[in-house]
Amino acid sequence: MADENWVRARLIPVSGISSEKEAETRAASAVLAVLSVTRDLSNALFAPMGASRASRATVETYIEPSFVFGGTKFRPDGLIRVTYGKSEWTALVEFKTGTACLDAEQINTYWDVARERGFDAVVTISNEIAPSADSHPTQGLRVRANSKVRVHHLSWTALLSTAVMIKSHRGVDDPEQAWILGELIRYLRHPASGAMAFKDMGPNWVGVRTGARDGTLRASDSGVEDVALRWDQLLRYASLLLGAKIGADVEHVLPRAHSDQCARTAYLVDALMSGAPLDGTLRVPNAVGDIEVAADIKAGRISASVAVPSPDDRGARGRCSWIVRELRDAPPSLMIEAYARYAREPIVATLAQATEDHSALLDDEKREPTKFRLVYTVEMGVGRKSGTRAPGFIDSVLTLIESFYGSVVQPITPWRPKAPKISTQSTETAGERETEKDKPVDDTSPRANARA
Repeated sequence: MADENWVRARLIPVSGISSEKEAETRAASAVLAVLSVTRDLSNALFAPMGASRASRATVETYIEPSFVFGGTKFRPDGLIRVTYGKSEWTALVEFKTGTACLDAEQINTYWDVARERGFDAVVTISNEIAPSADSHPTQGLRVRANSKVRVHHLSWTALLSTAVMIKSHRGVDDPEQAWILGELIRYLRHPASGAMAFKDMGPNWVGVRTGARDGTLRASDSGVEDVALRWDQLLRYASLLLGAKIGADVEHVLPRAHSDQCARTAYLVDALMSGAPLDGTLRVPNAVGDIEVAADIKAGRISASVAVPSPDDRGARGRCSWIVRELRDAPPSLMIEAYARYAREPIVATLAQATEDHSALLDDEKREPTKFRLVYTVEMGVGRKSGTRAPGFIDSVLTLIESFYGSVVQPITPWRPKAPKISTQSTETAGERETEKDKPVDDTSPRANARA
């Protein structure tokens, strides 16, 4: 039996980290080493970037390789090579931990090195979160859209969420690889590792929040664009956290009109100035609908909503009974909007009211609702940072999304029409027709004699 003062030996210790540089070096070495051993993790991270998906592919990792470019020596933090048969994918890797930010000039130089060497990509890993999966958080990159050498970004949150999803939900067949992956997860979760969560809305949050609330905000005001970008980063972070907890890839979905980052930022800045809510969408695989999130900074409230198609195999009251039964674990204050066909406005009732009287969701004409919209609204935290005494904005958004999904969206089984049944009557009729057709002709009948 172990003594209570004994300390369990760890594959990747956090003790001895005395500086941000030490944290960065140790995190880079730990991640690269685990990637070379745990194929499930390297496959999940790099196959979307173009590396081989083969489970038997060889993954080689190197720490601080040296290159000479333009007469100057450069040492990226790492190099990853994935090979399978004649297929080879190679990427330079740059790590940042803590509050350190990626440098555009450094990334551009590594991109030049990768182009000269015929490598496939430059991968950056830091605590910065890109507003969308296909964008990069660093401004000033000169990578062309049609370049053969791509630049990809992973936040520490994305890397950790992927590792947790694989370990806890999908499973790792090899017990040693599973243990090694667990050691990496334990290390990255430790505050000393430098892999930090998204906890700060930035130095401009208070000023922008106050200006949006008072209606005095202008597009030229300092920090408006920064807060707009951080809103999308927060939603991206929320999708990663929720995905790690449910074991599925939760997607932060942007409208087609917002596929360009400048257009998306301009839209959010305009919302801040006009007093409209900041909004966004999260998509969970196989859920009844997308989760719409909105932060009304002017009113100091945040909401989550989902649209639910109603079953069309029953009457008006039956449809209302169905949605109430599906929401048995939802909060009583949840608002239900029932939309009848061709109606201009929905009929609105709380879950508590609809539970007491299902007809509370029907209009005077008792028309059948074609869909329901479920909305849950709570007070918005105003603090800039999470984890403080005052309720933080980030905490309130994350708590709302998780509770709304868990109590409202997750329990709903999307309605599907039943398979059509074989009609007994039509079967019997067809059988009778076949029987009549197959009966022998009576040659002694007058009609038969006439034909003869």
